[in-house]
Amino acid sequence: MSHPPAPRRVLVLTHYFPPEIGAPQARLSETARAWACAGLDVTVLTGLPNHPTGVIPPAYRGAWLRTERVDGYRVLRTWLYATPNEGVVRKTLSHLSFMVTSVALGGWRTGPCDVVMVSSPTFFPLGSAWLLARLRRARLIVEVRDLWPAIFEQLGVLTNRRVLGVLERLELAAYRAADAVVTVTEGFRDDIVRRGIPAGKVHVVRNGVDLTRFRPGTPVPEGLRARLGAADGDVLVLYIGAHGISHGLTSIADAAARLATPPAGLGTTTGGTTTGQTTTGGTTDTPAPAPVRFAFVGEGAEKRRLAEHVRGLGLTNTVLLDGVPREQVPGVVAAADICVVPLRDVPMFDTFIPSKMFELFAAGRPVIGAVRGEAARILQAAGQTVVPPEDPAALAQAVARLAADPDRRARMARVGRAYVERHFDRDALARDYQELLFAPRVLPPPTLPAAGRDPLGPEPAPAGGVPAQRGPAGGDTQPRTPTGAGSGAGGPEASS
Repeated sequence: MSHPPAPRRVLVLTHYFPPEIGAPQARLSETARAWACAGLDVTVLTGLPNHPTGVIPPAYRGAWLRTERVDGYRVLRTWLYATPNEGVVRKTLSHLSFMVTSVALGGWRTGPCDVVMVSSPTFFPLGSAWLLARLRRARLIVEVRDLWPAIFEQLGVLTNRRVLGVLERLELAAYRAADAVVTVTEGFRDDIVRRGIPAGKVHVVRNGVDLTRFRPGTPVPEGLRARLGAADGDVLVLYIGAHGISHGLTSIADAAARLATPPAGLGTTTGGTTTGQTTTGGTTDTPAPAPVRFAFVGEGAEKRRLAEHVRGLGLTNTVLLDGVPREQVPGVVAAADICVVPLRDVPMFDTFIPSKMFELFAAGRPVIGAVRGEAARILQAAGQTVVPPEDPAALAQAVARLAADPDRRARMARVGRAYVERHFDRDALARDYQELLFAPRVLPPPTLPAAGRDPLGPEPAPAGGVPAQRGPAGGDTQPRTPTGAGSGAGGPEASS
């Protein structure tokens, strides 16, 4: 009598995981759930939750090793040195501690596996994953969500050339040792291939969103808008997510200062232009029909600096709130009228895609992206607004225009939702990823988006393409259109 084949076994190694909140936590937990639903035997090896505050929840305190079952897969948690997400030395000690305990405490409990997938950052667990893959005779998949250490150099976090050189050699050694490298942006792939890693082993699986968790019409909890500083009739501008060194949040506060006392009209445009979807500088003659309020929700290394900046500006139209549990995020997003996705004005951020924008599209919120490069192209294809990073005048102008035009906001919300349903359904992306774990394949060529479309002009059709992403052997790939989509349904990590 024949027996059914045993399910293929995947070990996911990551420093970050729910109940923590952030881009890697969402990506990895939702991908693990999709893989488990597809019949894979999935184990996640991670640390005790503590990011970004450095505070371990009471339920986990005192534990050296903890085993859980979540959404059909197993989670093994090991002790680590918990520290707030600030200070290079302490964060490095935290990363190193997990590198050791993931092997010493968790390695013997993971059992046999066919594939070890490690998600970076953080940097040092790459070594843990390499060792576990060799001990288990398993394939090694290295997922790259940020380009460490290069981004530290551009942000000024690390300046010692010798240290940077050593870290880059370790980074490239990890890519060479991997059976496959998976990046979340096309720009990351280009950078890795340019530095000598064979193009055929580097693939792109972008971030996506759980379309059932974020959707239009999510109820707003009673009293939430008031806690966010918005009265009835006010226009609420929301930033939600990590308050890190990558995001340039003080420039949003500077834009809030420009809109702190809404005049009857904002005057004649001076020194500013609007071309296609990109707005630059100046003021606008569009009157703001209602007071504009700003809210920041989240935690991170730059929150204290942001709070001091807001106090220094004397802002009365801006509220800073602590981060909320993961299950409360959709309700907070639903309370906003406009959402902002910023990055610092740093050249390497042209290759980054903040994953929160996919959740905002799915929730039916109009988005202003203060970004360039790959993220800007996706925002444009999704019918949203783009301004230059760290340009408070341009951001204030864009906010004022949308605050004065609810019809345009509604149109952007519809187009964004349709776009993310077609191209960034997390379950569809997880299926593509699953095939890369065992046997890479080439997908059909993509349909490129029309360039230069103005999201505030006529409503674009929701069938627009997604900027190309390349897979095995340099072939162009595109996320599949999900079946039935929409049917009811840190460190400096800028992708958070």
